Amino acid sequence: MTDWAAFAGVTTAATLLLLALARVSSVGGAFPTREEVEWLDALPDDADHLAATTATTPGGDPERFSSGLLFVNVLVTHGLFLLVLVGAALYARVPASAFGLSVSLRELALGVGFGLLLSVLNTGAGALAEASGYAPSEELRGMLAPDSAGGWLLLMGGTLPLVAVFEEALFRAALVGAFAAGLGASPWALAVVSSVAFALAHEAQGPAGVAVTGTLGFVLAAGYIATGSFLVVAVAHYLVNAVELVVYEGLGVERLGA
Repeated sequence: MTDWAAFAGVTTAATLLLLALARVSSVGGAFPTREEVEWLDALPDDADHLAATTATTPGGDPERFSSGLLFVNVLVTHGLFLLVLVGAALYARVPASAFGLSVSLRELALGVGFGLLLSVLNTGAGALAEASGYAPSEELRGMLAPDSAGGWLLLMGGTLPLVAVFEEALFRAALVGAFAAGLGASPWALAVVSSVAFALAHEAQGPAGVAVTGTLGFVLAAGYIATGSFLVVAVAHYLVNAVELVVYEGLGVERLGA
């Protein structure tokens, strides 16, 4: 028999801890102040969760993270929370169906299409924010972009997939899917709550970034509710992050007005 109360308690505690850590990093932990580094005014979506100690060159420009160091950072933070979530699900005997865990070519295709659509919308939102005076940070995105083929392989095949899997497992599959199945709550009400939490977890992006991230989170939640598939939203989330990095850093395309 599923122990929904135990699972809900552990998941809620893990979410609150994650938000507290994000708050600490945003206020004065891992990130420099805006006065020290202006490019932290609004972080891009693809870097929203990759909190790590930053560095600058003597001229004030941010240095690139080592791809290996970046992966280790994400592996420790996101991997640890993911293990806690999986452990809680196993202990409480939450059925896989409650998370929408299934694999099919149809779901994969839906995820790819959904992700490409969200990538277009994400790019448009970035351009709109820039036109409104809230230009997304190109420096941090450039710092995260690898400078070697091996680095790109690790980023695309290790770091970004882990980020997408963890965030969708927590904010969509657990807080929306499992909570709706086990607690009898409205999935749409849970989508609102989880999207607010998702936005707050990216507080380091600044007000405009939080608004865009929260909106993106709700659209992902809507996609999850409509399809009932974790795979769809995990693939879509990955593509949103990957496309932005590849287009603006790998291919060197400039934003409108840049």
